[in-house]
Amino acid sequence: VQLQASGGGLVQAGDSLRLSCETSRDTLRNYVIAWFRQAPGKEREFVAAARWIGGGTLTADSVKGRFTIFRDSAKNTVYLQMNSLKPEDTAVYYCAAGRGPFSTWRWLTSYEYWGQGTLVTVSS
Repeated sequence: VQLQASGGGLVQAGDSLRLSCETSRDTLRNYVIAWFRQAPGKEREFVAAARWIGGGTLTADSVKGRFTIFRDSAKNTVYLQMNSLKPEDTAVYYCAAGRGPFSTWRWLTSYEYWGQGTLVTVSS
């Protein structure tokens, strides 16, 4: 399983940014795909996850209403659309793939495979 995250950058508060996680068709079909983030000096935290075979999405309360996870199956890519960005959204964002049940989607340990991370910096 390979995951290639991209799309990070430097933006101002209130701006939007879209992150991409490129993978394979088999991964999209067989795994839950999630986004996590890790701010400097903090632990990695769950952002959003989705499963397209069987359905289901989950979004962290801290980003609900601002961030959306979705896919383009033709491009084998999962996106994280981030709107109304805040300085506290500054972090390295990672995509991950796992096979855990819905009840575990917030857990780091639910994911076996990780992309390399992409840095998002939101200035005030």
